[in-house]
Amino acid sequence: MKNIIKKISLVLVLSIAFVGCKNSQEENKDQMTLEEAPATQEKKEILASNYQLGDHIPNELVCMVNNAYMGTPQIQVPVGGKTYYGCCDMCVGKLNNDENARMGQDPLSGKMIDKSQAYIILSNEDGAVAYFESEDSYKKYKNQL
Repeated sequence: MKNIIKKISLVLVLSIAFVGCKNSQEENKDQMTLEEAPATQEKKEILASNYQLGDHIPNELVCMVNNAYMGTPQIQVPVGGKTYYGCCDMCVGKLNNDENARMGQDPLSGKMIDKSQAYIILSNEDGAVAYFESEDSYKKYKNQL
C-alpha cells in the first residue's frame, strides 16, 4: 500500500511540474526575442513592431556582447559605476571580466567608445546594432551614405 501511495504521489508531482513548465513555455512564446526568432520573416516582424533601421535603441534592449537588439529588457550589468546589458549569464560574465566587451567602435570616427555611453542604432534587419559617440556622430555618418 505504501508503494502505491508513493507511486501516485510521484505521478502527481511530475504532472504538476510538467503542467507548470508547459504554461511557462506558452507565456514565453509571446516574449520571443529577435535572437530566438527562427526565420528571417519573423525577425522582420519583431523589428517592424518596435524599431526601424536607423532608429535609436535604448541600451537596455541591447545585448552588448552580441551587439544585438533583443526586443526585451536585458540583464543589467553594473561595472565601474556604469551599466551594461547582457542577454544571459555568459554575457554577464564577459561584461564583468572583459573590457573589450564593454567597448565598441564608432563607424564614423573609428574611435573606441564605451557601450554604456554610446548612442546605439539598429543597423540591419537581422537586429545588429552600431555604437556611435553621439547622435551627432550618427547623423554625420548617415549623411555620408
